[in-house]
Amino acid sequence: MNIGDVASLSGLPAKTIRYYEEIGLVSPLRGPNGYRRFRDSDLHKLNFLGRARSLGFSIEECRNLLAMYEDQERASADVKRLAEQHLESIDRKISELQDMRSTLAHLVDACAGDHRPDCPILADLAAVDGEEDERRDRRATG
Repeated sequence: MNIGDVASLSGLPAKTIRYYEEIGLVSPLRGPNGYRRFRDSDLHKLNFLGRARSLGFSIEECRNLLAMYEDQERASADVKRLAEQHLESIDRKISELQDMRSTLAHLVDACAGDHRPDCPILADLAAVDGEEDERRDRRATG
């Protein structure tokens, strides 16, 4: 298969596939004309990488997962540990996003949105860190 074929079958852009080759995640064969020739095993790896990336795993985590997948002697506990670490990272990000949403929702509610120039949203964005901590504490208690 050529790069267009595997791009179509894997759902990954050709640019991403070239990048994965550049960093050693896939190693297609090269024909006499220098064109990449992908095997079914390369397509399988690309599908694996696409799914892992869609779950938010980093390139290095994908490299580790791929190595574990190919290692028939590895313990599933190793895979689980990596996935648990990633899940903890996702949970932290969700918590941070919920905090951001809560703060922004409070600011939007506090803004009159009228013709007057005073705006709590801009005031909060312009605040020095200590002032923001004070406002956050007031919002949390009141």
